Order: sequence, then structure tokens, then C-alpha cells
Amino acid sequence: MEFGVHFIDFLPGDPARLGTTLADAAEAAEQGGATLFTLADHFFQMEALGPAEDPFLEAFTSLGFLAAQTTTIDLSLLVAGVTYRYPAVLTKAVTTLDVLSGGRSMFGIGAAWYEREHTALGIPYPTLGTRFEMLEEALQICQQMWSDNDGPYDGKHYRLAETLCVPQPIRRPPILIGGDGEKKTLRLVAQYADMWNSTATTDDELKHKIDVLNRHCDAVGRDRGEIRKTAGGLLAVDPFEDTDAYLTTVQRYAELGIEMINVGPLPGNPDPVGYIRRFGDRLAPRLAEIG
Repeated sequence: MEFGVHFIDFLPGDPARLGTTLADAAEAAEQGGATLFTLADHFFQMEALGPAEDPFLEAFTSLGFLAAQTTTIDLSLLVAGVTYRYPAVLTKAVTTLDVLSGGRSMFGIGAAWYEREHTALGIPYPTLGTRFEMLEEALQICQQMWSDNDGPYDGKHYRLAETLCVPQPIRRPPILIGGDGEKKTLRLVAQYADMWNSTATTDDELKHKIDVLNRHCDAVGRDRGEIRKTAGGLLAVDPFEDTDAYLTTVQRYAELGIEMINVGPLPGNPDPVGYIRRFGDRLAPRLAEIG
């Protein structure tokens, strides 16, 4: 079982410390055996985790910074909100990250959800149905920009005269879609994604979501095995409180076909870098035996 580190809690305090802490966290993740380091695509802290006024760094600037601090670990947003950037600009940002990191970026994307953030910053917040239409068009634009076709794209929400993208990525970034919506999200995963991140929190829920995804794959003629399945439902669980129970849960996830779990310092952790190092030292070797 692989693991990725999702870093979502920028500790309050001196802004001069934030860059060092972030770089140390990514380095600890890389040294500890993580295969992926991700950030949330937000501008305010998520209110379920802390006050919106807590420090939060812009994601792509941060990932570019981390590309220079690391050498092997993949870097991505988990996940980019489709409303925050025009799709071609988002694709260019992911491409630039891939080039500067030596082929270590991913194209993580979702339909966006944080309404307060949109309203506060003057970002349009369409209906959910419209956001899903925008998401599918963004996926199509991304694929076209990474193809030999640099011609126009004419969609309902986006119209591009050209889809030129030079340089091309060193490695075509895997498309990562996050979410568990059964009618729309999982259908888009089946049709477009290389990787899917579920936030299901129970075995039964996760199994059900995988069954739904498999049905969507069958409906669009997609090989189920082409989509890497990852799980973020353990992010809020302390693996050190009952390590054996935690690993038992991971084993059940593996039996369902999950290939990577997302872990991260719990919100408010006074030593996020120490947490990541401890996870790498204590849990990573045991995770490697699972699956």
C-alpha cells in the first residue's frame, strides 16, 4: 500500500516560518516513502478544520516552490476547483509544474464547493449542475492541449481559438478526480481519470462507491483496472492511537482495490513535520507489506 501526504493546515504564526515548514514537510514525506504530496486548492482555511482567517497559501505557487525542494515525490492539488481558473490556464500551470519538477505533476480537479471563498473573493459560483458541465469541458480541454491537436475547442462554457501548449509535459500528468458523487463524479472518473480519490469513511460505503464506479466503467467501455483507486477517508484518523486497528482498516481497503491512502498531520498539530517523519518511520514499512 502506497501513501500520500495531504498538507492542509498552515500553522498560525510568523509568515516567515510557513515556507520552511512546508518545505520540511514535503522533504519528510519524500524521505519517509510517500509517493505523492498534495495541497488543497483554497484561499481560506476550510471551516471544518479551523477558522477561515487561519493562514492558507495559494496552491500552485506553493507546488512550484516544492518542485525545487524535492526530487522524487509527485506533486498535485487534491483537487483544483474548476471555478478558480480557466481550464487552459489550469492546464498550463500543471504543465509548467511538470516541466520544472522533471515530470512529477498530476492534474487533480473537481467541481469546487467552498461558497464563502467564492463570494468573498468575487469568484462566480454557478449551480452544481453547471459546475459539473464546466468540469467535463475542462477535462476535454486538458486532454486536447496534451495532444497533437492545437486547434479550437468549442464548448458550452469555454470557447478556445487555439489549444496550443508548448512545452508539452515531460510526463503526461495523470488525471486525478476527487469525489464520490454517483451520478456525475464517478461517471467522469470512468470516462476521463487515471486516478480516483474517494473520501468514503467506512468499508461498506467505499465498497459501494467502487461498485458504482465499476458500473460506469462498463457503461463507457473503460477497463476498470486502468483507474488507480486512492482513499482519503483515513485523513482524520490518528494512526498512532491504535496502530493495529488502523492497519487492519488499510488491509480491508487493499482488499477492495485501494492502492494508496492519504495521510496528513491532523489539524492543529503543533509539529506537522514531526508527524510526517514519525509516520514514515513507524507506519510506512508496515504499509509496504499490505496489498
